Amino acid sequence: MILCSVAILFSACSKEDEPTPTVSNPSNPSGPNLIFKLYFDSTLARLDNFGNPAVMPAGNSAQSPRFNKMSAHYIEFAQDSLTALGSGEIVFHGPETTAGGPNAVDFDQAITKQEGETFYSIPLSQVSAGTYEWLRVSLTYQNYDIDFKAAGNMYTGTLASFVGFNTYITNYNINTQNVVVNDDKLQGYWGFETVIFSVPYVSEGQAPGTTVPNPIASTSPIPSGSCVVTGNFPSPLTITGNETNDVIVNINLSTNNSFEWKDLNMDGIFEPSDGVNPGDTVVDMGLRGLFPTYQ
Repeated sequence: MILCSVAILFSACSKEDEPTPTVSNPSNPSGPNLIFKLYFDSTLARLDNFGNPAVMPAGNSAQSPRFNKMSAHYIEFAQDSLTALGSGEIVFHGPETTAGGPNAVDFDQAITKQEGETFYSIPLSQVSAGTYEWLRVSLTYQNYDIDFKAAGNMYTGTLASFVGFNTYITNYNINTQNVVVNDDKLQGYWGFETVIFSVPYVSEGQAPGTTVPNPIASTSPIPSGSCVVTGNFPSPLTITGNETNDVIVNINLSTNNSFEWKDLNMDGIFEPSDGVNPGDTVVDMGLRGLFPTYQ
């Protein structure tokens, strides 16, 4: 019964290719540089797909997961709210492969970082001068811990979620356990690991749909399935081309109650099915907003 409880349905995005322009990781390490860092914050606003404050639907509960690491596949500066996706300044586009058939994110070459680490760096000399109001980041992989209840006891589990349009995976670690795939996985593929009575258990699955906040959806929409979160800088970021110091962009992501489920008894505790009785079902695991800053 406990083993069945970890085979839960997680959400992710639907399939669709992302923009094709590519910026290679520079071989010239000389500065000044444009540096991106990841931060996960449960105190930031919780937004819906259109960038509006999200109200918890009746009958649902949520928790703020504890993020371990993340990967992104695409970073773009947009000049204003009318800049179409792919028409801004693309500063990063990760490696792709056709090893599994269709074009896919190459997870073996993906950059995966913890909070506060430098995710990516590029010389400012390779960035077009301009003023940019918005940041777009396509998320492809999330790894975080959640709490759940099974057979009357509380446990912690680790979720590895692949939310890119398509990802070629040879193998990956969830927490302590390695999962061999050697194939493409569409958006929504996940692996879940927990330890019960000192024994690790792993389950895998595929699921649909998640929240992808885009406050400028009415003027600059994103394709369904691109998982491109969009956020505006507190004040526009200007690149002059004459910088003498590094520019650091913080990719601040809202984890505010981002793991959401249909709560059958409304006790605020995630209780997946035990294989006999109906259990809570996950309805969303999307990050709830992008709030970029720079220094």
